[in-house]
Amino acid sequence: MVDSEARSSVALVRCEDYDRGRVGDAVRRSIELLGGVERFARPGERIVLKPNLLAGRAPDRAVTTHPAVFRAVAEVFQEHGCRVSYGDSPGYPVSTASQARRAGLADEADRLGIPLADFGHGADVPFPDGSLIKRFTIANGILEADGLISLPKMKSHGLTRITGAMKNQFGCIPGALKMEFHARLPNVDLFSRMLADLNRLLRPRLCVLDGIVAMEGNGPQSGTPRSMGVLAISEDPVALDATFSRLVGLDPELVLPIVHGRDCGLGRSDGFDLVGDPLATLVAADFDVNRSPQPTTGSPGRWSRLARRLVVPRPVVVPSRCTRCGICVSVCPVSPKAIEFQHRSHERPPTHRYDRCIRCYCCQELCPEGAIDISVPLLGRAIHH
Repeated sequence: MVDSEARSSVALVRCEDYDRGRVGDAVRRSIELLGGVERFARPGERIVLKPNLLAGRAPDRAVTTHPAVFRAVAEVFQEHGCRVSYGDSPGYPVSTASQARRAGLADEADRLGIPLADFGHGADVPFPDGSLIKRFTIANGILEADGLISLPKMKSHGLTRITGAMKNQFGCIPGALKMEFHARLPNVDLFSRMLADLNRLLRPRLCVLDGIVAMEGNGPQSGTPRSMGVLAISEDPVALDATFSRLVGLDPELVLPIVHGRDCGLGRSDGFDLVGDPLATLVAADFDVNRSPQPTTGSPGRWSRLARRLVVPRPVVVPSRCTRCGICVSVCPVSPKAIEFQHRSHERPPTHRYDRCIRCYCCQELCPEGAIDISVPLLGRAIHH
């Protein structure tokens, strides 16, 4: 089992494609570099795998954890004698089973005899040590397991800049409850503090980041696949996300989940060991990710609202891509809605009310057509440059 006093390590292993044999070898090598599977589980334990299953998209879209990575990790823990299950709570109210099937994960689970855990229902779990959140509702599939293995996908993200190890645990909160957190925590600083508390509560035993093909640009669902050729794994989600940041030429200090995770003692953002292949040989400095300074919106009140409207990036509907499906409207967490159809017939795309918008980017994140971009207002561009 993991020694909480041990120095954090991140294993980097080059893997150029999703060939099953190569992925299997890379996963096994990565785990051995960290001391072997016995550090993370005991035979007979119930281990739940938590892939990134934002939406049911084909593996080549780079939206979800690739089935080859999922299978390789599952085989390692099954061979060790663990009872393995898997699951996630997708970004909007849909069947986890259907999304897992579309993403190719269910087929691999069927071949290995791995059941789908219950991520649609949960129970309240007190967390008195939380710096911000003192109680979470956690999916039954997590609560019924002895240990959690997180399988994030390397992607850019509108709100947190990147989505990797720490953000992946947000899917352990069932269904629409995730939208409530966005409404309650209407800026990236508060949202990131919540993620740090959530990870401190869940304490994943191991995080395996699928960066063989990542997503850059308009992530986490509508960006562009980008070959990175790397698997990165660690028992420390902060160190893993800091490594992810450095792999894409992003200062980890700009990624607030990393900052809050480090500051609350979840993990380390520097001073950890890198093992395996040299980081410098894997860096993609031109990776398309938000590198602008953190926006300063001033003290709460009228100035803060004005600064948010004039400076902070905002979601913008691109009419030519919009199919008027209405998912963006349904997932908007504020009331009244910050994005609405202006006509009952839905003849035109929905439009934003920026005076209501909290810049959570849920609409952009969950648009299945990539019809919502994130745009920096003119004043914000002038300040950042």
